[in-house]
Amino acid sequence: MSRKADDGFELYFAEKLWEMIPAVYREKDAEGDNPGVLRSLVEVIAGQAATLRKDTDRLWDDQFIELCEDWAVPYIADLVGTRLLSDKNRRGRRVDVAKTIYYRRRKGTLRVLEQLIRDIAGWDGKVVENFKRLARLRHGLDPEPGMTGGRLTGTPPGGTADLRSPHGSSLAHGPFDEFYHLADVRKYKGMDGRYAIPKLAFHLYPLMVNPVVDSTPFEIKTGESYTFDPSGRSIPLFMPDYRPHGFDWDEWHSALEWELPSAIPCRLLGHAEYMLGASKIQELKNTSVISASAAKDLLTIAGLRFRNETEFVRFLLSMPNAAELTSVAVYRQLLAAALADDCGKSVLLENAVKVLNAGIPVPPESIKAGYLPTSLPLPDFKGVIIDPANGLFSFKNLSPAGEVAVTYHYGFPGKIGAGTYDRPEVEESADPDVTLSGGGTFAVSAISSDGITRIEDNQTYYTSGNRTNIRKMTLFARNGKRPFISLNGDLSFKGKDETSELIMDGIWIGSSLPCNFIINGPFRCVILKNCTLDPGDQMDPFSPVPLIINSSVEFLVIDSCITGPIITGPKGHIENIIIRDSIVQSVNKKVTYAPTKETAILLNDGMLNMERVTVFGELIAHRLRASETLITGLATVTDTQNGCFRFSAGIENSRLPKRYESHLFPSDTGYWFISGKFGQPWYGAFSESAPAVLKTGSEDGSEIGAYCNLLNPVKMESLDKKAGEYMPFGLIPLYIKET
Repeated sequence: MSRKADDGFELYFAEKLWEMIPAVYREKDAEGDNPGVLRSLVEVIAGQAATLRKDTDRLWDDQFIELCEDWAVPYIADLVGTRLLSDKNRRGRRVDVAKTIYYRRRKGTLRVLEQLIRDIAGWDGKVVENFKRLARLRHGLDPEPGMTGGRLTGTPPGGTADLRSPHGSSLAHGPFDEFYHLADVRKYKGMDGRYAIPKLAFHLYPLMVNPVVDSTPFEIKTGESYTFDPSGRSIPLFMPDYRPHGFDWDEWHSALEWELPSAIPCRLLGHAEYMLGASKIQELKNTSVISASAAKDLLTIAGLRFRNETEFVRFLLSMPNAAELTSVAVYRQLLAAALADDCGKSVLLENAVKVLNAGIPVPPESIKAGYLPTSLPLPDFKGVIIDPANGLFSFKNLSPAGEVAVTYHYGFPGKIGAGTYDRPEVEESADPDVTLSGGGTFAVSAISSDGITRIEDNQTYYTSGNRTNIRKMTLFARNGKRPFISLNGDLSFKGKDETSELIMDGIWIGSSLPCNFIINGPFRCVILKNCTLDPGDQMDPFSPVPLIINSSVEFLVIDSCITGPIITGPKGHIENIIIRDSIVQSVNKKVTYAPTKETAILLNDGMLNMERVTVFGELIAHRLRASETLITGLATVTDTQNGCFRFSAGIENSRLPKRYESHLFPSDTGYWFISGKFGQPWYGAFSESAPAVLKTGSEDGSEIGAYCNLLNPVKMESLDKKAGEYMPFGLIPLYIKET
């Protein structure tokens, strides 16, 4: 939300007008039974004068698309003759108007089509001309296939697939497919109708990828195996978006596999190519890493590129000085010097994934990609195995010399729950009374009960207990950080009196034990924003951390959060609870005070207001006012005469207030979602088989539920409109979301 400019115009015009009024009237205004009426009238007039002054000052800015107000965008669009996008996609329509001439000059090229994905939808992607994927006989005028064959499989253009390459098979039907296919003229649906002359495939990557820097990994086996995720979950690791996206790409190229924001396959993290140049060989000789005779041997392969480590070592073993070159000390340095800059291992281990042993990153030559657990032996110089598909790593032939930390990236559909995404509303300039850093165990009494406590990093903290006599307590994570608080018992907060306030922002609270987050005292308001109260998992050891309200709370606000069950206890009373842009989940595990294992929300009294919320489980409330909300379990509302259920969806036989533009479905909702498991990148996102009314059933044409504000259907419609305008005539676009 934009903030009001503090330009002082209101005060300036108020004082100026006040000085124009005769002093006798100003003095009379300060007297009498109702003083200040004249002054109030002057301030109202001054406010309108300030608004007029600001509008006048902005007249110059309104001539430029980068600076103008939203109302001026259609007028500038008319000047360049572009077709406007939906006003719901404000960013997309502004960028479209700004770059219309740029697009027209490059119309029909892959360059502009790939840039449209970023500019109009805000995603990344790769466009593939599927006529180039059609199998055909090789023509006599075709170039030799050696340099144009697939990078992994060597498949020549138009040639048949080399099924001996499992890595090549894993790329099939994706944006980097190296195989060729028979023509399929059917209408596009799923895997049918993809490959034909007029088909142009837009492979889309809509997930947001966030970095986690210097985080505490979860230790599975002491000193040996770990998970990157601090809660101990097995999650896929992601690649950040490396491509430049400026107004004009100076050196544009179609995306390489490691340049797109997607999950890292094990194959790609282990993709290593090697090439030693003459200058590198000379440098190794000058630093006494290798002898002069060994350097002479290496000059015979200078400039040759090896597709993997096996090929590279095979050549080394064939040389006269093989014993020296393959010794552990020399061979490790040869691998480091020869690793190509444009291969998956070089790029990803430098930027996307990093394991730190006592503060020092483990070098790429000491890391091997693989699937864990594994009992396969490794060479002595390979110290760490990383499993990017499951977010695991293990020390082999190497022992941790100190504290272990990790840097990695995770994918998620939007800014919900605790995350390392930008939170501009967090006041970095605020001076906290208490700061926490470095992780480890801390007493809950360390949190200031009448001030601001800030957590500075992504470390894991351990605590439990009661914090009492709270007046106005603020606990938040520094912007761009996601600390994890692991509970070893219940965590309780108790207010001093009915005016107490509790605010939390950016905190992730979880536990492997059955623990509760308890509001156990009177509060005027409790606000949770960008927080995660771990909803747990049906599989041990992930237990939910329910929010238990066991006291009087006037206002409970849950904004952009992921939580487990929200339950009012025997002494709990909430007058108003507001949940917006959030996910509330039960995981079929019994929690305190909940009547059933499926209970996600239980409120004995008060008004429940929900806006853009996804509820996994049953809901029991006294009164309900819901908008763009999805409830996958049975909903039971006591007072159906008050409240409403608008642009929302629920389950048949639910007891709901008056419905407006809402839908009820059978109880089988499992196929609606790509994943209902917290920690997975597509958690809570609709699958392709979900009912269409759920994907476009909100008031603004977006999807129902927690991701309504992302406007994905609106962005998809805008992209389709602009792609049709700038792609070559007669081609058919295919939109494929890479999940």
